Amino acid sequence: MQESSSRGLVLEQPLIFEQDTPGQCGVDLPEPPPVIDRLGGLERREPIGLPGLAEPTVVRHYTRLSQKNYGIDTVFYPLGSCTMKHNPRFNEKMARLSGLADIHPLQPESTVQGALELIDLTAHWLKTLTGMPAVAMSPAAGAHGEFCGLMAIRAALDDRGESRLRVLVPDSAHGTNPASAAACGFTVDPIPATSRGRVDLAAMKAKLGGDVAAVMLTNPNTCGLFEDQVMEIAEAIHRAGGYFYCDGANYNAIVGRVRVADLGVDAMHINLHKTFSTPHGGGGPGAGPTVLSAALAPFAPLPAVLHDGKGFRLIEHAAQSDGKPCGRLKGFHGQFGVFVRALAYMMSMGGDGLRQAAEDAVLNANYLLSELSADLTPSFAGPCMHEALFDDRFLKDSGVTTLDFAKALIDEGYHPMTMYFPLVVHGALLMEPTETESKATLDGFIATLRRLARQAKAGDAAAFRAAPQRTPRRRLDETTAARLPILRWTPPG
Repeated sequence: MQESSSRGLVLEQPLIFEQDTPGQCGVDLPEPPPVIDRLGGLERREPIGLPGLAEPTVVRHYTRLSQKNYGIDTVFYPLGSCTMKHNPRFNEKMARLSGLADIHPLQPESTVQGALELIDLTAHWLKTLTGMPAVAMSPAAGAHGEFCGLMAIRAALDDRGESRLRVLVPDSAHGTNPASAAACGFTVDPIPATSRGRVDLAAMKAKLGGDVAAVMLTNPNTCGLFEDQVMEIAEAIHRAGGYFYCDGANYNAIVGRVRVADLGVDAMHINLHKTFSTPHGGGGPGAGPTVLSAALAPFAPLPAVLHDGKGFRLIEHAAQSDGKPCGRLKGFHGQFGVFVRALAYMMSMGGDGLRQAAEDAVLNANYLLSELSADLTPSFAGPCMHEALFDDRFLKDSGVTTLDFAKALIDEGYHPMTMYFPLVVHGALLMEPTETESKATLDGFIATLRRLARQAKAGDAAAFRAAPQRTPRRRLDETTAARLPILRWTPPG
């Protein structure tokens, strides 16, 4: 492995509390004037616990911490199933306009007509792109959107006077799919995959019955493949009286190319923070508007924006609605800042730009698949969609595991790809290059992976097991850290 020329600049330093120097302070504070004690004996008896530090020490500490962040603004981010694309600064500029950033959800409707119009316009383009007649804008993220779609399905079934409590979920589904179904009171019934990495249609049909409420299908699926029998899946579930929920996490691969309504979809959440270029990761921000078919539209949750002759207004209560809303999912009206960014992205890209983005995402993933197939082992035959999936067969008998391989990639300056997911593929390595990466960037990544693969096959397992070597922290015990996290610093002794 090559040495890093910047290793000497990666400085080790203690925690901010461990740097406490009594008597030092970055500001001069006057002595407080005497006051009458009104605390009734509850006044502080010990120091507040903040460290005493000179201003340059504080600035350098937090600047160094910021330099340890890994983000899309600094390096290629090859995570699979997350669409970590470039986020145009134009979107950020729009979101920071005072007329959009400084409003409050409790303002009178007459003072936020522009904001309501923005929500309505964002909803319009989501409906146009998907071909669906309705969209719920309030879900806060993908899993929340799943919950929304399933709640609408449950409300529709209740309205029909039917008690269907079984939901079919493919083995390769995102983990939130079965979790959302269970949270809505459904029983989850898994569907196996075929050797082609797609839903086993015959197995699915065998599970259909009068108690099946829906099927939840990700398309393109988590193996990076398009479910080419999706029309038959939709027809089968509808014939059985159920609904077709599509997980839209991978919509980035087909936006502008496919109208999901034409696939027979009844509900699909859209991760605005993936497909429409809003920064995400680390817990947010996100947004998961859920488009609904004509069969489910009456059961869309509140609130909803309505445009009439008097302007824009919010439908907040079921009595104001022409439908039968399934309830309310959020305190206010959705993730407004994400709507601003998504609309700015959609309008600046245009329909042709969104279509090209999807095409380029698929092109980049297939370039990775083609260039790496000789050194890594693709999990399935044929082309992929927007992410390329490999497994650990190329590491057989090398003594190197998927985790070892990923840790070595850190020493090369790359965040690892998604590991061990989807679970249906042993030792999975899932890579999503996104449309925003250049050929030169991909070529550098490909060269690094080839070299590491050949090094592993040559028997240098010890180097992989010791990786990473050039990070501020070496190989960590992530399992123990996740189960027994130390969330608070305590002084020694």
